[in-house]
Amino acid sequence: QVQLVESGGGLVQAGDSLRLSCAASGLPFSNYAMGWFRRAPGKERVFVAAINWNAGSTIYADSVKGRFTISRDNAKNTVYLQMNSLKPEDTAVYYCAAGQRYGLSQYNYWGQGTQVTVSS
Repeated sequence: QVQLVESGGGLVQAGDSLRLSCAASGLPFSNYAMGWFRRAPGKERVFVAAINWNAGSTIYADSVKGRFTISRDNAKNTVYLQMNSLKPEDTAVYYCAAGQRYGLSQYNYWGQGTQVTVSS
């Protein structure tokens, strides 16, 4: 079955960096768009970033534009989220998702999430 496993979360201070990884299995990874979403405490899950199948196109939420970078390695079936200049408001559980349509929604598969906590 399809599995998406996130890693790389943790507790950091404001201004620090983290790189999240999401390893995919059970699907033809290079055929799928990949996305990152996050759910802050007490809030709904929201879009963070997306990348199309060949990394030729990316989309970012305004709140992370210029600080976060999404990338993928199709040979490793892995998508990454490089997060720089982290802020306390970036604290959330981060989820990766896979979908056959590139964009902000319509993702078919989801990981279990990894916690990112940014202290001030």
